[in-house]
This record gives sequence, structure tokens and C-alpha cells, in this order.
Amino acid sequence: MINRVLIRVKVVQMLYSYQLTRPDRTFDQALQDLQVSFEKSYELYLYLLKLIPELTYLEDRRLDDAKHKFQPTDEELHPDTRFVDNQLVQAINNNAEIDKLFRDHMISWNDDPLFMRLLLDKVRSSEPYLEYMALPHTDLMSDTELWRQLLRKVILEDEDVEEQLQSRSLYISSEDMDIMGQFAVKSLARIADGTVHAINPMFKDHEDSVFGEELFSKTVRDMDDNNVLIDSCVRSERWDRSRIAMMDRIIMCAAITELKCFDKIPVSVTLNEYIELAKIFSTPQSGQFVNGVLNGVVDELRSRGRLVK
Repeated sequence: MINRVLIRVKVVQMLYSYQLTRPDRTFDQALQDLQVSFEKSYELYLYLLKLIPELTYLEDRRLDDAKHKFQPTDEELHPDTRFVDNQLVQAINNNAEIDKLFRDHMISWNDDPLFMRLLLDKVRSSEPYLEYMALPHTDLMSDTELWRQLLRKVILEDEDVEEQLQSRSLYISSEDMDIMGQFAVKSLARIADGTVHAINPMFKDHEDSVFGEELFSKTVRDMDDNNVLIDSCVRSERWDRSRIAMMDRIIMCAAITELKCFDKIPVSVTLNEYIELAKIFSTPQSGQFVNGVLNGVVDELRSRGRLVK
């Protein structure tokens, strides 16, 4: 659920924040904040799923209001209800596990009715909705595909949705939206099929659940040693060690810790992941710089016998 890619993102962000706020912020506080950030990412996944029944309920109310207004049209008296009768939505509403998760995490969109009405308008004017409403008939497959497309092309692409979710937690980033949005889309087919435990847990397994805390803790522990290793692998004729960006150092320190301490993760995976993080979070030149330094670090660790994978 919260996969290794997002775990690394969260750890790097927390390492950066921790370095900026020391000594006012203790290690234990930073570690607690890291766990909170994982929980908020999982809640983002639930918020995205919760939009489906709540937007449907809002449309049902809209149709009912139109039917009972003064002098309704024939179309308003006899509306096409396939959207509100959507079988995927019924599967979500009838799923006790999903309902418990929503209640346990207090997931609701009732606090901003204007935002929800505006989002419903965007849904109703979207291409996936219009194509769905034009179908000669609908079934569970088309009902599920509608919401897959609405999540992908409307909801996850909407800046107001991202802003709303970020306003609910300081820990939500664009990376959270991308990754948790993909998981939400993938969950819909399992929900529609009635798969047991259709909703992803917060982490895939115990190993993933402790990976972030271990990576953060060991990187903090080895920060000084890792920085010495970084400096030894920087080519002084090309780069001024004293001007290495703080984020670049943090990314490389986390990568080195992963190389040294997590034997099951292939070297190529670690290098690729942190080079990508450098491209996202640091300067335009950081990807190339981090790539060069980390390859030097790998060679150095192997020559010392500290990297055998």
C-alpha cells in the first residue's frame, strides 16, 4: 500500500526537516512525525475512495430536489439514474470493512459542501461521465470503469482536490497524490468483485512497516560517517564539497545507509530510486551529481568489503 518509493520520499523529507529544526526538535519527535506522515498518506487513499459514495449521494439529492421543485420538467421528473444506481458505489456502501475504515479514520467530505458541489459539476461535465451516460446500457464492469476514469482523469487531475487534501494535512505532497491515487484506482476492481480485504492495508507486510523507521534511524546514526564517505568520493576538480546542497547530502546519506544496511535491496534499485529523488527534490544538476557520487561510493564500499550484494 504505502510502497517503498513513497517510504523513501517520506524519509528524505523528514531527514531534511529534522536537520533544519535541530536541536529544537528531538529525534523521537521526528520519528513520531514520520509515522504520522505514513498515517496521513493512508488517509489520503481513504479520502479518495470516500469521494465516490459522497459524490453519488450528492447527485441523488440534486435529482430529488429537481423532481420536487415548482413545475419540474419531464426530464427532471423521470431522470436517468444510472449514475446514482452505480453498482460499484453500492458495493462500497455495503462493504463493512470499508465502512469501518472510514469511521475509524473519521473520513468525511461533509465539512465543505461548496467544494463538493463544484466537484460534482466537474464530474458531470467530464468526458468519462458523458460517455457513460450515453451508453445503451450499463453493468458492473462499466460502472467500475466509470469511476476508474473519473479518478484518473478528473479527480486526481484537479488542483482543487489536491489543495483540499493538503489542507487536511501538512504531510500530503504531490508524490502522495500520485502514488495513493494509483492504489485507489486499482482497489476499485477488487471492491466490485467482492474480494475479501479489497482495501489495501497501510503496508504490504511487516518488513515494509518497519523499513521507514529503520532507514530514518540508521541514516541519522550514520550521518557523519556517510558525509565523510561522500566527501571522499567527490571529484574536487569538478565539485566544491563545501557547496554541496543540503538536500543532495541528505539524499546520498539515506542511499548509503540503504546500501550498507538493507541486504535484500539490490544496489541498482537503491541507486535508481535516490537519483530520481534528487531530480525531484534538489537542483537541476543534482541527478547527475548524485549518480556520479553514489557510483563512487559503491566502488569504495565494495573495496572495503562493506558491500557484498
